[in-house]
Amino acid sequence: MLESISAQRATRFYGKKWIRWVTISCALLCICASSAFCANSAGDLPEETGLAPSGAAVSPAGPPASGGSIFFGTIGEASNLIPYLTSDSASHEVADLIYTAPLRYNKDLQPEPWAAESWSMEDGGKRMRFTLRKGILWEDGQELTAEDVAFTCKLAADPATGSPYAEDFLRIKELRVIDRYTFEVRYDQFFARAVSTWMNPILPKHILEGQNIRSTPFARKPMGAGPYRLKSWEPGSRIVLEASPTYFAGKPRIDEVVYRIIPDNATMFMETRAGRLDVMDLSPLQYLRQTSGPEWQSRFHKFRYIASVYIFLGFNLEHPFFKDVRVRRAISMAIDREGLIKGVLLGQGVPAFGPFKPGSWPYHPGLKPMPRNIAAARALLAEAGFADHDGDGLLDRDGQPLAFTILTNQGNEQRILAATVMQSQLREVGIDVRIRTVEWAAFIREFVNKGRFDAVLLGWTIPQDPDLFSVWHSSQTFEGGLNFTHYRNPGVDKLLEEAQSTPDQKKRAELYYRIQEIFDAEQPYCFLFVPYALPVVQRRFQGIEPALAGIMYNFEKWWIPKALQHTQMQP
Repeated sequence: MLESISAQRATRFYGKKWIRWVTISCALLCICASSAFCANSAGDLPEETGLAPSGAAVSPAGPPASGGSIFFGTIGEASNLIPYLTSDSASHEVADLIYTAPLRYNKDLQPEPWAAESWSMEDGGKRMRFTLRKGILWEDGQELTAEDVAFTCKLAADPATGSPYAEDFLRIKELRVIDRYTFEVRYDQFFARAVSTWMNPILPKHILEGQNIRSTPFARKPMGAGPYRLKSWEPGSRIVLEASPTYFAGKPRIDEVVYRIIPDNATMFMETRAGRLDVMDLSPLQYLRQTSGPEWQSRFHKFRYIASVYIFLGFNLEHPFFKDVRVRRAISMAIDREGLIKGVLLGQGVPAFGPFKPGSWPYHPGLKPMPRNIAAARALLAEAGFADHDGDGLLDRDGQPLAFTILTNQGNEQRILAATVMQSQLREVGIDVRIRTVEWAAFIREFVNKGRFDAVLLGWTIPQDPDLFSVWHSSQTFEGGLNFTHYRNPGVDKLLEEAQSTPDQKKRAELYYRIQEIFDAEQPYCFLFVPYALPVVQRRFQGIEPALAGIMYNFEKWWIPKALQHTQMQP
């Protein structure tokens, strides 16, 4: 999912709202609209700042109670609630509460059964067998069965669906339904993402069979078997979910989940301070300077941890300027990443050189973020044929000025500020940069998916399995695919394919090291930084237990003391 860096909330594209701290199934890569509300990787424990020891649970206030509402702020609106059709985090955040999947990650980021009662992996990972729980019900009372799983896999792999996640399902050689609750999956060879494939949502066959998945009303009126159900959707205003009384793991303790669409971080912050929002991801300025003192400590819990997301400037590699690796490298050399982190994040982040999280096993141990080197950048641009022929301070070639537009999403102040800082930095080497912002849904639908941009400022969530195939393989450059920058490198394709079929983690890491070295040389993205997630939660919410998976992994068990419950925020 893609994301937008306004420090509002993710898991595949850092995109719309606050982006969740932890995705419940956490399997699909997403673009993020917001900044750093993402699941964090193993080894990175969330820290509750100034309130309790690192990783400590929020102290309960009496026995758990059911009822009440929780209000989240989001800068972007869900575009589609069929998870296989969209790559934005805003859509996935809502959908992950509506559907269930065979597996999910537990608090320690280890796979565990969810809709499955049991599962096994045999033949060196080439065969998997699942037994579903009996009695899982869709909202209409029909039972979820192995036929629903088989239907979902076929739908996701169907070219007519056009899913950006089809590759996971195309790798399946055979899916055999053994009985009503049991199915077996076979692969031609070991597939590294096999386990995370089965953390993807199950869709209802009896509802969707025979429908055109690209135009079905189900996209805005979904029916799931997860912990929550869609209650209402007011376009541009709010999405309301209600706890499912038939959820197989028990009705969630919080009755109602409300996503308020507020496309401006400052407004969202004021709403949070006024008590009309319960949860948001703070900007670094808000976290460091605007939420201290007794008022905030008495009303809110603040958390801080490095997010599972990286922010990047992605080039449209069909653009005549960006086809030249010298131009891309020069731009990357002209960007001051440390300056971005200090000026935009107020130090709440670390520089990036590739698509992996610092400290994770595929993270290259020898590479470093591109250092700023104005002289080298200018030399590369001169080598590419650019010079200031008319004396206006800007470079040109064959009468064409070296100018391009950075496109990002509205409401993401951090991204807009980052674009503004880079605009100034690139001006120093003679590059004319313009900035354009577009509402999140239109940004993804009309510009990113269709490749209608010079360069985009976005964020990708970093899933637990580090497979890069969907974003970087040449086969994924179709409209709506995740390789929307149209990066093509046969050598990288081969490495990606080998990494997918390599069970040895050490050997797989070496393949990813080589890919990162190629990215470092070619700069298809300017990898910018990995931000810190800075969520804040109203103190009335109990049952929060920070762990390796963040704080949202057990959201179904959050609760509100009876005296503090309410169903509507006061105006």
